[in-house]
Amino acid sequence: MASSPRHYGVNGLLSTVHARPTPNHMTKTSILLIDDDLEMGEMLVEYLQSSHFAAATEQDGLAAVKRLERERFDLIILDVMLPSMDGFEVLKTIRKSLTTPVIMLTARGDDVDCVLGLELGADDYLSKPFSPRNLVARVRAVLRRGERASDTSGKKIIAGALTLDPANMAVAIKGKALILTGTEFRLLEALMEPVGQTRSKEYLAERVLGRALSAYDRSIDTHVSNVRRKLAAHGKTSIEIRNMRGAGYILVTGADQVTR
Repeated sequence: MASSPRHYGVNGLLSTVHARPTPNHMTKTSILLIDDDLEMGEMLVEYLQSSHFAAATEQDGLAAVKRLERERFDLIILDVMLPSMDGFEVLKTIRKSLTTPVIMLTARGDDVDCVLGLELGADDYLSKPFSPRNLVARVRAVLRRGERASDTSGKKIIAGALTLDPANMAVAIKGKALILTGTEFRLLEALMEPVGQTRSKEYLAERVLGRALSAYDRSIDTHVSNVRRKLAAHGKTSIEIRNMRGAGYILVTGADQVTR
């Protein structure tokens, strides 16, 4: 007789759970869940493991930062509310040295938390309450984006002073490195294929985030703002991401020709 579905209802985690097997290539993917809710953390780790991920937990922000200095993980799931050091401080600290993908867990409807997390370098976010199945879907979407980015067959894209190297996930302006997160890199790459073509937010969400753009979702806008800020930090250039009202975004480099 089939077993009964399990219902998770801890601190905003609501779901009827049926774990599905995943392809064998996912078995070595390591995830660190940072959340001070011990019971919920254990449930999520169990679900992640049943989905063929290697998962571990930390309940304290400072302890998590120290662990990340010692151990390498493929993805981090980070709650905002943590003892010792909140999720934003953890993210700010690890982004100084790590480009590991981060999914933030935020309170439902708290747009400020969502935007702040993205501004500090989170790749995506998920609002509570959420289903474990939805979390795993987000995890897989982020990891798929990373797998595509690791394809070394891509040739460099050169547009004026801007050079993007897909093989090494590297960007440079006039030979000077531009440090971007993985999501920011994919956003810039999408806008450079080709340069001068307007890309809708819906297209960018599918291409960059690996998911459909939901109502009131400001993820793409925030990632664009982050890239703009980093471009501006390089000094005066002709490179610009313009907002085309009602249509999306377009990258303008001031170059007459783009090569790849």
